[in-house]
Amino acid sequence: MSTDWFFLKKGWFGKARAVGPLNEPDLLVRIERGEIAPETLLQSESKTRGRWIPMNRVGPAFKHWKKQHPETPA
Repeated sequence: MSTDWFFLKKGWFGKARAVGPLNEPDLLVRIERGEIAPETLLQSESKTRGRWIPMNRVGPAFKHWKKQHPETPA
């Protein structure tokens, strides 16, 4: 069973909107494309217990980001 993820995307005038639900492979693709950065807030009912937390606190997602961006300090 795949987990549904949401992330907050900044919009006009600094307003953020939730994007999702995404399955884990889709989430990783968006991390690879740079749509989701370490400070981007993520939410999953099962993984984050419904709380918004920065991507850099989600171990597997941040590990994937570091693999894609080895030259960038976190």
